[in-house]
Amino acid sequence: MLRLRSCVLTHLLSSPTYPLHRLLSAALPAAVSPSPRFAVEDYLVDTCGLTRAHALKASAKLSHLKSPAKPDAVLAFLTGLGLSGAEVAAKVASDPRVLCAGVERTLSPVVAGLTGLGLSRPEIARFVQLAGCSFRCRFVVPRLHYYLHLFGSFENLLRLLRVNSYLLQSDLDRVIKPNAVLLRECGIAPADIAKLCIGVPRLLITNPKTLRTMVACAEGLGVPRGSRMFRHALHAVKFLNKEKVAAKVEHLKKTFRWSDAEARLAVCKCPMVLTRSKEMLQRKYELLVSEVGLEPAYIACRPVILCYSLEGRLRPRCYVLKFLKENGLVDRDWNYNTIFKLTDKLFVEKFICPHREAAPYLAEDYDAACRGEVPSSFRST
Repeated sequence: MLRLRSCVLTHLLSSPTYPLHRLLSAALPAAVSPSPRFAVEDYLVDTCGLTRAHALKASAKLSHLKSPAKPDAVLAFLTGLGLSGAEVAAKVASDPRVLCAGVERTLSPVVAGLTGLGLSRPEIARFVQLAGCSFRCRFVVPRLHYYLHLFGSFENLLRLLRVNSYLLQSDLDRVIKPNAVLLRECGIAPADIAKLCIGVPRLLITNPKTLRTMVACAEGLGVPRGSRMFRHALHAVKFLNKEKVAAKVEHLKKTFRWSDAEARLAVCKCPMVLTRSKEMLQRKYELLVSEVGLEPAYIACRPVILCYSLEGRLRPRCYVLKFLKENGLVDRDWNYNTIFKLTDKLFVEKFICPHREAAPYLAEDYDAACRGEVPSSFRST
C-alpha cells in the first residue's frame, strides 16, 4: 500500500497537467491562508487624509508597502512634531515616500540635528512642510547649518524655501558656495541675497559660470558692484544675454524718445525698468507724456515711476490731481514724482480727505478708479 501511494504521488508531481500549487495548497491547513493585501490608496485616504485623486497619484510611489506598520510610525512622528492633520496630509501628498522613512534610523536623527542648530519644535514643524524630500535625508542638517549663516536668519531661509525647495538638494561645494562667494564679492548682504533669490529662485542653484555672466551683464548696465542697485540689476538681467539686454534698452529709448545718456541714467537709477513689458511701457508713455504732459527727460531722471502700477496707482492719482486742478482745489503745483511715491494712506490724507465738503464723491470715485473704472467726474468733457 505504501508503495502504491508513493507511485501515485510521484506521478502527480511529474505530471505537466496537474498544477503543483493546487497540490500544495490542498495540503496546507485552512488556518494558514494568506493575509489580505495592504490597500495603499485606501490608507492614504482614510488614515492620511489625502483626497482620492492625490492618493491615486501618491500610491504609485508606495506600491511596495505591504503593511501599515512603517507609515503608522511616520504619521505618529510627524504628529508629535506638531503638524496638524491637514499639514500631515499636505506633506504626504508632496512627498509620499516620507511614509517609508525609518523613524529611528533617519527621521529622529534629523530632528535631533535640527534641534542642535537651535531650531525650536514649531520651527522644525514649519521646516518639515517646506523641505520636500530633503527632510528624510541626513545631509539636510549640515546644509541647513550653512544656509542659516548665508541668509542670516531662519525666517529668510523659509521665505526662500517657499519658492525653491530644490535649494536643499543642490551641490553645496560645486554650485551653492561659489555662487554665494560671488554675490558677496558684489557687495550683496545676506538679507539681500535672500531677497534676490526670492525674486530669482534659480539664482543660487544655477551654474556658477552662468551667474558670472549675469554679473558681467549687470555691470555692463553701468551699475557698479557694491551699490544698492546692483541686486536689482542682477534681477533685471536674469538669464538674459547682452543682445537681449541691449534690445530692451533700445526699446526704452524708442518708446520714451530718450537719448543714449538718458537711457543709461534711467537704467542705472532703476534697473527694474528692463523687466516691464513693451505694451505696459507704451501705455505708461501715453498716460504720463501724452495725457499728463511730463517731459521724457523728467521720467528718465525718475525712472521708478515706470515701475508703479498703472491702474492701481499712476492713472487714479493723475485723475485726482486733474480733477482738483480743474475745480480750483489745489493751491500749488505738485511734483508728480512726489505724488506717485506717497503710500495710498498718505495720498488719501493729503488729496482726498481735505476736500470732503467740496468734493463729497471724490473718495468713492478714486476707489473706483483704482479698480480700473473711470467715473464720470474724471472723464474729459
